[in-house]
Amino acid sequence: MKQSGVTPWWKALRIRPEILDSSGSIADVQMSLYHAVHGTGDQRPQYADAAHYGEITHPTGALTDLLARIAIRLGGGAEYGKVPALLRLDQGMGGGKSHACIGAYHLGADPLELAKTDVGKAVFQHAETILGRPLPKNLDDPHVVVLPCDNMTPGVTVHEHDGPAKNLHERFLWRLFEGNYSRYDAYREHFSNLSKISEAITSLGRPVLIIVDEIMNYFGNGLDGVGDETLTAQDQAFMRALLDAVTKTPRTAMLAVMIASDKDSISLSAEGARRRLDLERLLDRNGKPVGVHENDDFAAILRRRIFAKEPSREVIDATVREFKQTMDNGQWKTKVFDLFHAPWTARFSEEVNRTYPFHPQLMHMAEHEWANRAGFQKVRSTIQVFAATVFALQQRGKDGSWAPLLIGPGDLPLSNTQVRESIIGSGLISDTKTQNNYRSLAQNDIVSVTDTSGTARLMDTGRGTDGSALWHHSNPRAAERAATAIFLTSIVSGRSQGRRGATDAEVKAATAVPDPAYMFADADSVIKDLTDPETGLVSIEVTPGQKGHPTRYFLSTEQTLLMLQRAMRDTITDAERDTAIADFAEHLTETGPFDRKLFVRASTDGQIPRDVLAGAGIDDARASRVVVLDPAQFTLRNGADRATRDAIQAAVGLGADKLPARWASSAVFVVANTQQRHAARRVATHYLAAERVLGVQETQDDPDMKAKATAERNEAKRSLEAHVKRAFQHILFLAQPDDDAARVVDEVTIDGKTETALNGIIVWKALVEKGKAFDQGTFTAKALLHNVRESDFGRPLDELRDSFWNTPRLPLLHSGQNDLRQALFDAVQLGLIRIVNGENEGVAVTGVSEINLSSQRLRLGKPLPSSDNDRLSDDDGAELQAEPSPDDKVNTDQNPDDVDTDEPPVPQEKQLAFSVTQSMLNNTGNSEALSQLFRQLYLMVDNGDVSFLQGSIQMVLNAHTADGLVESVRALGSSVHVRDM
Repeated sequence: MKQSGVTPWWKALRIRPEILDSSGSIADVQMSLYHAVHGTGDQRPQYADAAHYGEITHPTGALTDLLARIAIRLGGGAEYGKVPALLRLDQGMGGGKSHACIGAYHLGADPLELAKTDVGKAVFQHAETILGRPLPKNLDDPHVVVLPCDNMTPGVTVHEHDGPAKNLHERFLWRLFEGNYSRYDAYREHFSNLSKISEAITSLGRPVLIIVDEIMNYFGNGLDGVGDETLTAQDQAFMRALLDAVTKTPRTAMLAVMIASDKDSISLSAEGARRRLDLERLLDRNGKPVGVHENDDFAAILRRRIFAKEPSREVIDATVREFKQTMDNGQWKTKVFDLFHAPWTARFSEEVNRTYPFHPQLMHMAEHEWANRAGFQKVRSTIQVFAATVFALQQRGKDGSWAPLLIGPGDLPLSNTQVRESIIGSGLISDTKTQNNYRSLAQNDIVSVTDTSGTARLMDTGRGTDGSALWHHSNPRAAERAATAIFLTSIVSGRSQGRRGATDAEVKAATAVPDPAYMFADADSVIKDLTDPETGLVSIEVTPGQKGHPTRYFLSTEQTLLMLQRAMRDTITDAERDTAIADFAEHLTETGPFDRKLFVRASTDGQIPRDVLAGAGIDDARASRVVVLDPAQFTLRNGADRATRDAIQAAVGLGADKLPARWASSAVFVVANTQQRHAARRVATHYLAAERVLGVQETQDDPDMKAKATAERNEAKRSLEAHVKRAFQHILFLAQPDDDAARVVDEVTIDGKTETALNGIIVWKALVEKGKAFDQGTFTAKALLHNVRESDFGRPLDELRDSFWNTPRLPLLHSGQNDLRQALFDAVQLGLIRIVNGENEGVAVTGVSEINLSSQRLRLGKPLPSSDNDRLSDDDGAELQAEPSPDDKVNTDQNPDDVDTDEPPVPQEKQLAFSVTQSMLNNTGNSEALSQLFRQLYLMVDNGDVSFLQGSIQMVLNAHTADGLVESVRALGSSVHVRDM
């Protein structure tokens, strides 16, 4: 892939195989002198070989000078005294001390091999310059004694390294004499004798290099832990003597690593601090502190450590030309690059040659801002960050995705876990809480780990899909790059003159690309999007420019709860939002009188609504079902419900594309309203955001924020429950008013403000009002006879039973088969029907439980004429006397002549329905009238004058009296709804 005709760096350079093999992670960036010397098998790193070490090591001036002085001390013959014997590395963590120690070890242990490498050649050349003559390439065959104090426990012997040695002096002798016990024993007692130590070194007859790594790991808390005062005294005395002895012993060099106290964060006991002070004085007196790298060495070190070959000058020059066309053009020059005070803008060509493939803006930041941070581990951290970045961007380039021609401060891909964690753990951010805050901020405000969300990332992807930017193809991550540049400057507190964040020019420069289509005005527009108070980065703070100072942008981790919630809302996907609504709807669905509930989830693989219902298992024998349809795919109204209606029609066996549905009559569909779904979706997004805010680390670490976030989540949950209930307003079912009418899908819409179709009781009530269902206790013997047709007589009881679940003209039964069995029994007792066998012989029924609704042999029979209704036969042929029905009884006290057959019959009962709505506040007249009405009703019920009662009462009453009334209602087996006013 080429951009603007220039060969991109991921083709011009070859990343080292060890970085490719570890997906951008350099496993050995934290080198270990111990493993280089003693490592075996998997524990022996590649840099244990002098050749590989030389291949990955750039010969910086400081490292070359250090190793050259050691080389002169070892191989300079009589002129060894031209350089100091004791050299001390006192840099903080990650400053290259271990790398230098390993270089010194290879110089002493394998000088011939090291001399073949670039670093070895530089060392010998520099030594020759100091000495005035060349050194022998074997340095007179020196012997190396390594005391890796970070891998030594005081008083604990490791036999393979220490033999019989226990204290530090004995360990030194065992390594000096390479396990020669007699020579070791001859000097073992002289742990504090300077001349004897010098004599032991000289006795080898060859140069000696002593490397003591991480002295304070041993002399600090290590000696405190052993609890042996004798050992502690011996080790201290030996180290004092050794530091003096090496300065007086010919052809002897010592490299000691002891971090300066002002750079060492290790906590020491009082005795440990005293020992450190004592050693520092000795080192200052006898040795010379030396450095390993300068900040300006970073670029060269990175290129050598990450890439296996140097870039061609032609590629670099072509890249420079592309960028210069933008940098020297109009407002880009006057309002962006001319405002930089860093020297890289004036010497851009030279700087790109030095830093390629990294942009000089990024390298300047690493060398002059990162490196000066006390906690930043300089070389080590820089290599980790840049290696992970190079690998991630190379993968994009190889996949055909966009990657920058020069890697600038906006191009560190925070979506890559390795990159993000390398930055956060580099030491630039001092404390764990702030690290967690910036980790969350990067993912929510800039770009997520999936590279698909984050405020800035979504701005870029939206710009690409709507075609609003002609330059999108050459700069598809403009917002992300700007936000990342602000992120990198925000984590480094106290930049130049103590100011925070990035200047306007720095951010715009970070978005620049060598494409004339992307102009200064476009960069300005990108930043305006990022700083928009409604849709921009929630964590951004803008300091307006004034009095000659530029506008600055800073990402603050001191986030309010509102900021976090808005950030989290941007991470909620449509699928997550709809799933939350579905979960709530399923949880909130109450079966009520229905036998079971069924929640039908929306398709996740593109199935049409009809096919979703086909596979939902809706058709279920002899069970009333409330079928709740997922609003993600099924809604009604707003002119977009054709697919939902067609699917329900097919599910109940109607239409051209109907599904097999034997039990469709007993399935009732509950569907959300389209407009109410919109409202529920907004609330669902808010709820999920509140849930995520509660789970982030910064919320958990802040008790006040956690309490507020919990309250917000709970309130959002209550709101979502209310909106989901309100959304489900529509009830659809299969109906057939009479035998001659066509089957249709009928519909009921309930008031979503006060009721919900997710409540089975409310759904059943709506069906009762539509004549699709019987209310509790209303399916009597007379109701049974009303719904029985002539053709039903002679039908087996199991067919009669099934018809109440599969025949649309028959209403659903509140208590199912129990209602049917009771009505049959009552009708038999009243003489309205008979239960007969296959021969049409009556079967005696003495209890409800004797009616077997599963029987195919027992059938529904017509009642016998009064003249034949004297005797019934049971199944065994026994004859039972039939009780006369109430309608058959004759009043013997009445004179037949007094019966006026021309008079219409006097009704025995009347149906009465009324409603009452009264305000009882300050209205004594209404109160008295209503009290009288309820007393009259009470007397009628108490006297048995009421044979059937159905109704609902809604009242507002004193809270302290409500509980007693609730218990009374529930004692009747009725449900009651109570809410606080």
